[in-house]
Amino acid sequence: MEAIILVGGFGTRLQHIVSDVPKPMAPVCERPFLNYILDYIADNGISRIIMAVGYKKDTIINYFGNSYREMEIVYSSEDTPLFTGGAIKKALTKCSDKQVFIINGDTFFDVNLKKMQEFHYANDSVLTIATKKMFNFERYGTVKIQEDRIINFEEKKSMEQGDINGGIYYMNSNMLDDSDSIKFSFETDIMAKKVQQIPMFAYQSTGYFIDIGIPEDYSKAQQDFKTIKLITKYE
Repeated sequence: MEAIILVGGFGTRLQHIVSDVPKPMAPVCERPFLNYILDYIADNGISRIIMAVGYKKDTIINYFGNSYREMEIVYSSEDTPLFTGGAIKKALTKCSDKQVFIINGDTFFDVNLKKMQEFHYANDSVLTIATKKMFNFERYGTVKIQEDRIINFEEKKSMEQGDINGGIYYMNSNMLDDSDSIKFSFETDIMAKKVQQIPMFAYQSTGYFIDIGIPEDYSKAQQDFKTIKLITKYE
């Protein structure tokens, strides 16, 4: 299985705390956050990684090189920001599988990837999104789900509860073939606009979730990663 990891963002909300490295390399319990993601996907059976790098990319390339725990690492580099859609589209040119996982480099979501893959095939899905039920939040937009099918995406607002996009996708590798754009948002230009046109399904997980994009949750990760078992050994 292959996975594209999106690690090219600027991480502007964390720059006053972690300014010398890209956000996925921010130290958590004395290890780069990205290390935890790579351990997680290795435990889930990923054999090949495409790192979509951009901002301060040499920091990531020099640290990880071309392999990690027997997983091959290749790099898809952007010299100017391509946003999430452009980064994914460029990275897809380095993929060989018919389906690929897409994983945000600043979130950790403990999802069983093999079961998510099986769910994708069982539903003839084009795009499957791992979702997480959250309570009392306003930071995230929500995913509207009907019998596992995604029917709409709603903007950020204060919610007592709702399902959020957890930052892990499994998609058919040809999904962006008809897109002529080079720079675009995967979330708004593809997901939101095509939700009624192509089969998108929600793989709903109760696994541990953390997004280190804001200082409060970055601080929370420092505590969580000390005290709870994050990586599950999947059979």
